[in-house]
Amino acid sequence: MNRIRTLVVDDEPLAGKLIASYVEKTPFLELTDLCLDGASALHRIGEGKAELVFCDIQMPDLTGMELSRMASSPRVKFIFTTAYAQYAIDGYKVSALDYLLKPVSYKDFLAAANRAREYFEAMGDAAAKESAKASVFLKVDGQMVKVDIDDILYVESVKDYVKVHCSDGRVLMSLVSLKKMAEILPEDRFFRVQRSFMVALDKVTAMERGRIIFGEEKIAVSDNVKDDFYKALSEKNIIFV
Repeated sequence: MNRIRTLVVDDEPLAGKLIASYVEKTPFLELTDLCLDGASALHRIGEGKAELVFCDIQMPDLTGMELSRMASSPRVKFIFTTAYAQYAIDGYKVSALDYLLKPVSYKDFLAAANRAREYFEAMGDAAAKESAKASVFLKVDGQMVKVDIDDILYVESVKDYVKVHCSDGRVLMSLVSLKKMAEILPEDRFFRVQRSFMVALDKVTAMERGRIIFGEEKIAVSDNVKDDFYKALSEKNIIFV
């Protein structure tokens, strides 16, 4: 499986840096950020930056327990860290994968990380199905508009905006970069074929002279990504001969 996107949350910088260093030396984990407060962590989770969160329980403003409830998702799991053993029961009440008592040794950290890896491997098929049903919210004309990822045909960059072209004919314009959209959308389902376009692989049904055809739109595939593009299509059992 791919490396697990991992977020570390702790209002104590030294404690947070220690856990972050453990993440960085664990091959199957990928450190996406170190947050010093729950609000920042909630924002990162909303951006899709985390599948696994190592989180301190006692934090000002937003505790680890509150954060885990607000960030509730089948695709995001928590491992709590705390100096107080009495919080273990509370941790399991919010379906934490594990609980680590500070100061955390790398041995204990790795044991918890391995349990997380086993969980994500076991949930692989279910996670894929959940991903297929996922949605994103885009700010369009001052409103937050829900868009099912499965409805997106392709995304077009227009200066500081993107146009999201949907299978039902909608074209939604939002103030966000194509790079940010590439981070949000599932990388196994979308491919950036050139600087200004990203397409949904399973929506590619016709091509002409190296260009993808979506109705009247013909999107050229950049020469430097053609091989990777056709490989990505083949992995979806889509083969052009």
